[in-house]
Amino acid sequence: MAEKPFVMLALAIVFEMVGTTCLAASQGFARWLPAAGSLVAYGFAFYFLSIPLKTVPVGILYAIWAGAGVVLSAVVGLLIFRQSLDTPALLGIALIVAGVLVINLFSHSLHH
Repeated sequence: MAEKPFVMLALAIVFEMVGTTCLAASQGFARWLPAAGSLVAYGFAFYFLSIPLKTVPVGILYAIWAGAGVVLSAVVGLLIFRQSLDTPALLGIALIVAGVLVINLFSHSLHH
């Protein structure tokens, strides 16, 4: 199945977001349940990230994973932790989204 690497990447991104959210909720690992959840979620994130590394170049894969993580972390910060973003932060996030779109829409490196 040609989309399997990107399904695994999507799962890696979801688990990364769960891990990051738990990490923030752990208050510097002071709360054991979210801290443990963070470690488990990151374990799954790296496992699912390792699968598409067999077929997708590491630079491309990591750019998508990291870019999606930055954007989703900002959304989680807004919605769950009530953190605000100023104009430069929003502009930077928009540039990250644009970069991920350029990679996905125009790069021939994905079909390596």
